[in-house]
Amino acid sequence: MRFTYAEAMTQADYYAPLAQAAERAGYTSMTVADSLIYPEESDSTYPYTDTGDREFLQGKEFIEAFILCAHLFAVTETLRLTPFVVKLPVRPPVLAAKQASSLAFLSGNRLGLGVGLSPWPEDFAALGVDWKRRGKRMDECMDILRGLTDPSASGENSFFGYKGEFYEFEPLQQRPAPTEKIPLLVGGHADAALRRAVVKGDGWMHAGGDGEELDRLLVRLAEIRREEGDTRDDFEVHVISYDAYDLDGIKRLEDKGVTDCIVGFRDPYVKGPDPEPLEKKIKHLEWYGENIIAKAAQ
Repeated sequence: MRFTYAEAMTQADYYAPLAQAAERAGYTSMTVADSLIYPEESDSTYPYTDTGDREFLQGKEFIEAFILCAHLFAVTETLRLTPFVVKLPVRPPVLAAKQASSLAFLSGNRLGLGVGLSPWPEDFAALGVDWKRRGKRMDECMDILRGLTDPSASGENSFFGYKGEFYEFEPLQQRPAPTEKIPLLVGGHADAALRRAVVKGDGWMHAGGDGEELDRLLVRLAEIRREEGDTRDDFEVHVISYDAYDLDGIKRLEDKGVTDCIVGFRDPYVKGPDPEPLEKKIKHLEWYGENIIAKAAQ
């Protein structure tokens, strides 16, 4: 089992010391949240909370995900970073591929790229992208990222072109390429997201919820993998679960096919500023490292 430390919607200057503390405490990875805008008015609801409220985002500090990854890679040595998740179809995919390749290359292949659809139509509108057929747009974006970041096509005579419904460009190259494949980890609970994770991705990222719903999603993910003939040993399954906070629970998650536990120590969906001081956050993650991560490795 691998362990990912999750902290979001806190003070922006906390992230570097938290990443360093997580690395020292034995975490494999740290999540990086992505939020591009907060509209003054919106009828949209958030799909991963019971009420659908979005007000928890108001006034929160977000550093753009790729830029924050570069900052955190520069102050760590082994920690992997997993954006959770980059809102891919609102970004130009050739630019996103260049950013991802650069991060992977400079960090020594420490990027696990979580990608997903934004739940906010306002994101699409503000960035000049059509909300309609966003799932198909997402598929094309993933195809382009896969083609342009492929380490096997890193030679000086290797080029990649694309022709789809939404994107088309003549063969081109982007160098330096990463020396290993960048895992594309798909977030989302809809059946289409689960299938996309299997067919086009290298893993799935769970966004939270109760244990019964998680079990349903894991069963469905396994069904899709069987339907698609997917027998990969390196397919990643990242989940948020109360079972991750004791050793017996971790064994239960492993038995269900989970590869990565995402753990945090406060509810990030509260309105207003995060009142928890940095020192308390570090104590929480250190406690987990000593009492769970170290013992799970024995």
